[in-house]
Order: sequence, then C-alpha cells, then structure tokens
Amino acid sequence: MNARLSSDTRMARSWFQPTPDSLWNRFREKPRLRVASLFNLVWTVYVFGDLVFAQKLNPHWWLATLMAFPAFLAIYAISYIRPIRQAPWFAAAVALLAYSIMGINASGGACFMIYACAIMGFEGSPKRCYTGMGFVIGGFALAGTFIYTWPPSILATISFIALSVGSINVIYRFNAQRDAELKLSHDEVRRLAAMAERERIGRDLHDLLGHTLSLITLKLELSRRLIDRDTDAARREMEEAESVARHALAEVRSAVTGIRATGLAGELASARLLLNASMVQFDYVSNLPELPERLEAGLALILREAVTNIHRHARASSAEARVEVKGGELTLCIADNGSGGVSAEGNGICGMRERVRALGGTLAFESERGKGTRVRIVVPLTAADRRLAPTTEPGTLGLETRPTS
Repeated sequence: MNARLSSDTRMARSWFQPTPDSLWNRFREKPRLRVASLFNLVWTVYVFGDLVFAQKLNPHWWLATLMAFPAFLAIYAISYIRPIRQAPWFAAAVALLAYSIMGINASGGACFMIYACAIMGFEGSPKRCYTGMGFVIGGFALAGTFIYTWPPSILATISFIALSVGSINVIYRFNAQRDAELKLSHDEVRRLAAMAERERIGRDLHDLLGHTLSLITLKLELSRRLIDRDTDAARREMEEAESVARHALAEVRSAVTGIRATGLAGELASARLLLNASMVQFDYVSNLPELPERLEAGLALILREAVTNIHRHARASSAEARVEVKGGELTLCIADNGSGGVSAEGNGICGMRERVRALGGTLAFESERGKGTRVRIVVPLTAADRRLAPTTEPGTLGLETRPTS
C-alpha cells in the first residue's frame, strides 16, 4: 500500500513539473517570455467584469465564478508545463469552461473563450490552429445565440477579439520558428566556412612545410655523414639547414598572421549578418579599395566593436558604414539611428580609441539623445599606404550617411 502511495505521489509531482518539450522549457533561455506568460493573466480581471457592468448578478454567480476561476488557472498553468502538442486539448477544456459559465457569468465566459483561442495558437500548423479557433468561436456563438440569446453585436465583438489574440500567437510562434531556422542556417554556414578554412590552412601548411622540412632533414643527414670526413662541408650544410629553417619560420609566422587577421570586407559582411538577425537594416560599401595590411586588421576590429555596441545597446532600426580614402587620409564612419544619449565612454569606446591611436589616427564620437550615434575614424596614410589605396572622390566608395534622426 505504501509503495503504491509513493508511486502515485511521484506521478502527481511529475505531472506538475515542466516537461522537456513544454512551452515553459522553450522559454528557458528567454526569461522575459516567461514573465510575459505570467503577465498575460492580468486580463483575467475581466472574469469579474459583471461586478461592474451587469445590472443584476445571477444568484449562482459567486459559486460558479469561484469554482471556474481556479479551474481555469490550473488548466492555464498545465498548458505551459505539459508537452506543447497537448495544447489543443487544454484549449478545448478552457472552451468548455467558457460554455458552462457564460450563462451565469457573461464576462467570465467571454474571457475564458478568448484565452481558449490564445492557447489554441500555441501549437500546430496555421490551418490546424485556425480550425480549432473556428470550432471554439463557433461553439461560443451558437451557445450565445440559441441558448443565452446574446446580442449579435456582442458575440461578433468578442469573436473578433478572440480570433485576433489567437492570430497573434500563431504569427509570433511562426516568426520565432523562422528566426530559429535562420539562426541554424547561419550556424551551418559558419560551420562550413570554418571547415573550409581549416582544410585550406592544412593544405597551405602542408605545401609550406612539407618541402622545407624534407630539405632540412636531407641536409642534416648529409652533414652527419660529412662531419667526420669534411668538417667544413658539414658546417656549410648545417648553416644552410639553419637558413632554410629560419626562412620557413618566417613564412609560417606570415601565414599565421594572415590567418588571424580579419579582413574589413569580411567583417562588414559579418556585421550585416549580425544586425539583420537583430532586425537592424545595415548598409555598407562593397567595393572597398585595397588597404594596407597594417590598417586592415585594426579597422576590422574597430568595426566589430562598433557593430557590437549597436547590436547590444543602440535600439536602432538601421545603421550604415562608410569608407573613404581621400588625399592622405582614410575615413571609416559608422552611424545608427538608435536612442543615442551615451555620455560616458565605456570599455568598448575606450578600446576603439586605443586601437585608433595605435594606427596613428583619431576617433570622433557623437551620441545625441534620440538622434543615434556616430563614430568617425580618420587614419593618416603613409606614402607606401597611398600606393596601395588610390585616392577616390567622396561618396564613390561609401554610402552617404543619412541623418540619424
């Protein structure tokens, strides 16, 4: 007997624990959505609307309401912690609760019917969701018309509200699903790009070191054989092996530097991917000039920091980047139309200033409240730099920055 009671207790506890495929667990990494799901219960205040709007309460109003309201709260909570595929059944239970109470508590019945349509939008294809909402609203309209003789205008208004709330859940869910699929595709693209880069690095290192190491091995073997017979020849072979090794080391360092350095064009493409995923329209120049190696990596890191700040803090809807090479200066300008109003420079801006200072340039930072933020970097070019980056007229390489109002 005790064993069976213990088993029943465990089963009851497991019923009230969120399952892995529940809506509550889907919001595990989005605490704000969990808070929103609880905040949505604020609309249950309309269950008690008859206390304000009804001229006379049904004699059984309090009894019916005090029985139905806790039942609804329990069904609503269970719909979030049980498998999401069971949502239509919980919606049907709430709809039955609405039908049973609407003759006694009119506002409570209407409120429960709206919640039933909202829960119906939790799961399934749009066709399935709208079919379920149609049955819920149809049953409510039939009961209100032929059993309780409600006015058609009231039924139409409540039905429209219920359909709108259910549609919002359907649209939101499919937008979230689309965003998740987009994120997966981005992750797959990055994975394939990383794999291709690893294969390229492997091929480059093999081509770079394979012949060189074979040559060093051959010369060392030859010097070992000559060391007892011809010391001078053995020394020459070892010196040549040392020279080849030093040359190989320089080539490896150059290759690694090239691997570590991020091109400005590649960083601009990554910035667009990041900001567009955050619903920020990002425009940038695509026909960049050939930049000196000393500027390429530094400007790419500065751009990355600026774009990260836009993504995290700006609350912008659009942003853009402009690159100009004019005379003896290279200008990089990043602007957004976000909230602005940044008075104190944090670690991000300070880090950007240090990088610009290391390049010998200057950074101007403007952030007026309500008018977005603008970062302008100017780096002087040396004679060697100007040979690589030809002079261009303003606007031919970049986008003209729009007012960030």
